[in-house]
Amino acid sequence: MRNQEIADIFTKMGTLLEIKGENIFKIKAYYKAADNIRALAEDIEQVKNENRLSQIPGIGAAIEKKIIEWLDTGHMSAYQELIKEVPVSLLKIVEVPSVGPKKAKLFFEKLHVKSLEDLKKAVDGGKLTGLEGIKEKTIENIAKGLKVVAEGQERMNLGIATEVAEEFLSLLKKLPEVKDISVAGSLRRGSETVRDIDILIESANPKKIMDYVVSLPQVQNINAHGETKSSILTKDNVQVDVRVIEPKSFGAALLYFTGSKNFNVKLRQIAMKKDMKVNEYGVFLVKDGKEKCLASKTERECFDVLGLPNIPPELREDIGEVELFGEKKIPKLIEAKDIKGELHVHSTWSDGRNTIAEMVEAAMKLGYEYLAISDHSERLKIAGGLSAEDLKKKKKEIDMLNKKLKNFRILFGTEVEIDSEGNLDYNDRILSEFDVVIAAIHSGFEQSPEQLTRRLVRACQNKYTHAIAHPTAIHIGKRQPLNMDFKEVCKAAVDHNVFLEINSFPVRLDLNSSNVYFARSQGVQFVINSDSHSIDHLDYIKFGISIARRGWLRSEDVINTLSVEQLLKKIKK
Repeated sequence: MRNQEIADIFTKMGTLLEIKGENIFKIKAYYKAADNIRALAEDIEQVKNENRLSQIPGIGAAIEKKIIEWLDTGHMSAYQELIKEVPVSLLKIVEVPSVGPKKAKLFFEKLHVKSLEDLKKAVDGGKLTGLEGIKEKTIENIAKGLKVVAEGQERMNLGIATEVAEEFLSLLKKLPEVKDISVAGSLRRGSETVRDIDILIESANPKKIMDYVVSLPQVQNINAHGETKSSILTKDNVQVDVRVIEPKSFGAALLYFTGSKNFNVKLRQIAMKKDMKVNEYGVFLVKDGKEKCLASKTERECFDVLGLPNIPPELREDIGEVELFGEKKIPKLIEAKDIKGELHVHSTWSDGRNTIAEMVEAAMKLGYEYLAISDHSERLKIAGGLSAEDLKKKKKEIDMLNKKLKNFRILFGTEVEIDSEGNLDYNDRILSEFDVVIAAIHSGFEQSPEQLTRRLVRACQNKYTHAIAHPTAIHIGKRQPLNMDFKEVCKAAVDHNVFLEINSFPVRLDLNSSNVYFARSQGVQFVINSDSHSIDHLDYIKFGISIARRGWLRSEDVINTLSVEQLLKKIKK
């Protein structure tokens, strides 16, 4: 926790200094220190106690002094002085798409814009017009960016929601009164974004549980404290609703509170046709004005009496409703155990925090059989993109490691830039040397729909492209998806044996479940990757699997469920 606190402060300082217009080397020093502290595998307090802070890359005497001050006092005077000069609220403005530090500085100096509300008023009032370097298109993009940020504040991404829920679940499971416990709502359905956390508990003794929930140190406000339901707001402004259910009704309640709303409506319609009714207490036969409970203890029992298969939570959406309630059989959906490896992770060769060897060791612990180290290509310099000379050295390292490994294969991969015309960053000679080529867009998001579509189609047409990474380029809460013809991209992918990625990184989740379902109908095949930049990120694959399940994917729809030999044969052109 202290590592994260200090890293966050140094990141803020770097951004604030950038807004202030400080020396670029000083700014980069703070960013580098933040990255290295965040990646530290041990507690920074222990490092400090053993006088080893100076051994951390990027930690010079001045930054070391600031770390010690924070650890000893919980205070950093340099940071406090800085936010007197540059309001800390400007950090929120920098996060708005199409703004950045330079424009934040301009708006602050010329219009005294200090908050998102100030910026919105300036945009709505036409005050940005006429400022140096600010065109009408820029103002339009900032307005769209403000909308995206507002939506992002209302909902968490799946990763954040899961982290919050798991913290509460781990605490509540320790109570002897808790017989069973589960998340419900959109989180249980694996939705890309979640508004609040719903937790259901099976117990015959709700009072102690309710009292415990509202007394937790994570609680900022108590919205409700009842006999069987409590609602709290955490210190990070996340609403958590906890309900205690009687054992006899736990299954019915879990079914009801998992939703979705439209799914529950459909269940009620089905029940009515059978002279039944369904609610959070059970499924009841209604006859002669009397009700008889037919099922309530488990979800499966409730589905059985309604004449339905045991529908996985991820499918309880509008997506695929015709198939779900038609006569078609629900497919066996992909599971975590089906994944044999990944094709898109990063190492210290570009912007990753762990070496190839460390990434491989972590992948082997997960039971993987292979891992493609797909670092950035040369054009993406901000992420440490690799030159042709770097690639030779990286390939040599991979070859040496592969000689030492048994029953595991490291694949030589790249996440190669798609330029503004749809060309790939490396030439054909270099591309031909990779085992796996993942093509991606990281810039030019504001091009016309025709240009963006053409870029992606041309990338698919390249004979060396195996997959398209995060195809819509969405950044949840910060950037909207590309405005392109997705159907045309799907067609190009199918025609040229290119696989579309389900990127599991929580701020991406791209493709999303709706896109996956549509692409599946077009004959597309997929690859699920974590886009890991550290060993800790490999766990993110679970979010991509949720998205795949919501899109009705089976293991045979996803290429990294294949063995390495089968995979290389499958992607060969």
